Amino acid sequence: MKHNGWADEGFGPVADEFSRNFDEFGELGAAVSLFVGGHKVVDLWGGIADERDGRAWEADTAAPVFSTAKGIVTVCALLLAQEGRLDLDAPMASYWPEFAQRGKEGITLRMVLAHRAGLPVIDLTPTFAEIMQWDPVVRALEVQEPYWEPGTAHEYHGHTLGWLVGEAIRRVTGLTPGAYFRKAIADDLGLRTWIGVPQEEVPRLARLTEAEGRPGLPGTDSIFYRILTMNGEFVFPGIDDPRGWNSPAMLTAEVPATGAVSSASGLAALYAAVATGVDGRPRLLSRETVTDALQEQTAGASWGGLPDMGARWGTGFKLDAPGLLPMLGARSFGHDGSGGPVAFGDDEFGVGFAYVPNRMIGYGDPRAERLLAAVRGCVKG
Repeated sequence: MKHNGWADEGFGPVADEFSRNFDEFGELGAAVSLFVGGHKVVDLWGGIADERDGRAWEADTAAPVFSTAKGIVTVCALLLAQEGRLDLDAPMASYWPEFAQRGKEGITLRMVLAHRAGLPVIDLTPTFAEIMQWDPVVRALEVQEPYWEPGTAHEYHGHTLGWLVGEAIRRVTGLTPGAYFRKAIADDLGLRTWIGVPQEEVPRLARLTEAEGRPGLPGTDSIFYRILTMNGEFVFPGIDDPRGWNSPAMLTAEVPATGAVSSASGLAALYAAVATGVDGRPRLLSRETVTDALQEQTAGASWGGLPDMGARWGTGFKLDAPGLLPMLGARSFGHDGSGGPVAFGDDEFGVGFAYVPNRMIGYGDPRAERLLAAVRGCVKG
């Protein structure tokens, strides 16, 4: 397939793999962006943004990118920690007093960011409409009892991580995490990246589609189902349902752990800003801050048996994991999302990378893997 955009000399293999994804894996629409040393060296896009009318994917097209949102929220928390406004190892209740109930008094932000807080699901289930309002979820988390002694086990806090960290951000800044991200980071960098997309952007977004044969979810009583669907309040799959991931209500609300919307360039620039700074600006997070976040906090079998497939977690970020998310090495940090998107940075190699598709395939599908392999070959030689 003929794609749009460009790749600097020496990065042609990334463009080759991008084209192969369309030819061999049924890519519908997608974009890939790569920064090295604070400067963009790859910016490619192609295909269809909306298969209903054939609207083309453009240079600045944004799409839902699911759990890559966790990387965005993590950057916000780390920036506030770097500024001395949040302490990752202090009880969250020092910022959010109402949280200190039912065994949660000692839970820290780092426990939450490492999926070790014991709060992977909420027993008091807010409705979809309430979830869209923020406060009902916060109130439910305040009265939730941890499923295990915090810090002693882990399970993927698929949705809850965002409200837990997000409420701490709100308590110290007065802004929800999506608003804080725009004010503190995204507006200055001109990023087409949001948690809670503006209503006027919705018609321009790429529309998600489900690939044939995409794996379904287990039974509704399973922890896996409860984690991924907020106890069934989010329809997944079923992306065109009013409670699904093409829903304007979902897109414009702040669903902070899974509801990010971004262009590939926006996510890549964010990680480049963290790793090196972009276009002559100083880096967003210091090497010391990143080093702290890179210390492994969580790996291996989880409390509820959710398949880990080799995942390794630092503080908020996924770490380089050859069996699951192979990035560049020990200084790589990032996050992927359901259906295929991946974004990461690396301050040893000076990289910010993102891949954003709209055709959702199974977890760990080969499209991103091939692009990441091409990036490794170009950057590491």
